[in-house]
Amino acid sequence: MSNRSPFFYVGDKYKLMPQLSKYFPNKINNLIEPFCGGGSVFLNTRANAYLSNDKNYYMIKLHKFLKSYANNRNAFFKEFENLIKKYNLSASFLGINVPIELKKKYVKTYYAKYNKEGFFKAKTDFNLDKSNMMLLYLLLIYGFNHMLRFNSSGDFNLPVGNVDYNKNVFNALNGYFDFIEKENIEFFNQDFTEFLESTEYENDDFVYLDPPYLISACEYNKGWTEQNELILLQLLDKLNEKGVKFALSNVFTHKGKSNDLLIEWSKKYHVYSVKSNYISYHDNTIKDTKEVLITNYIVEDEINEQKKKWI
Repeated sequence: MSNRSPFFYVGDKYKLMPQLSKYFPNKINNLIEPFCGGGSVFLNTRANAYLSNDKNYYMIKLHKFLKSYANNRNAFFKEFENLIKKYNLSASFLGINVPIELKKKYVKTYYAKYNKEGFFKAKTDFNLDKSNMMLLYLLLIYGFNHMLRFNSSGDFNLPVGNVDYNKNVFNALNGYFDFIEKENIEFFNQDFTEFLESTEYENDDFVYLDPPYLISACEYNKGWTEQNELILLQLLDKLNEKGVKFALSNVFTHKGKSNDLLIEWSKKYHVYSVKSNYISYHDNTIKDTKEVLITNYIVEDEINEQKKKWI
């Protein structure tokens, strides 16, 4: 499986899934995610069913919105492409290209220059009617870093990005529709505590968690406190007592900071190193980050290796 999320969510695990999936259980009944984000993990994990939660209200609204088109994707593409034309946006996939003169003048930012006016109009219209999920998805695709960002008044306030509707977006949408059409998936919009405590766990259920990282300052991690971290770790201890398998993605160290609370807690479980490069728009240097996956079970390959040593 190699499905790109159509949300291109900041900090998603798409590129890391070939590494992470090796440590997942071979047999999964319900894949349970308290922090599903754009869905890169459930889109690339085989399970009997999927329980996907995120605290971000609009993220879950968009998941449910796309799910509603799973059996009628042609209608989605028609409406979406009409919206692109309504706001006079470029769409390289549709052959609506930026003029050559503009490309020569703004070599690295021509999409942003061309789409700025239409994007601003679309953003203004959405803020007048925040129930329009098709318009919000348009803003996500054309917005800076494909982020969902709102100000204190609740208005969408992301600037235009240097992107447009291209083949990658089209393919990601089709992959998402293919997955949703055939799989049993349910979406929730709850706090992680409420979600984890209210879920009824069954045999072979697996909980994967990719929470905000305590020692990283990117947009997604803002508002996550040491108290949140402690509550989450205590909930995972309770899952372990119930015999529920879990895997937690996180970082031990980042830019000179150390998550000592997590490091100490992890000593009673199994820790696997994950290779990743933390590169941001404002700072493209590779950070001294140690990313890990913490599980409360030994992965199958490790068990087999131990058996070989015993023989």
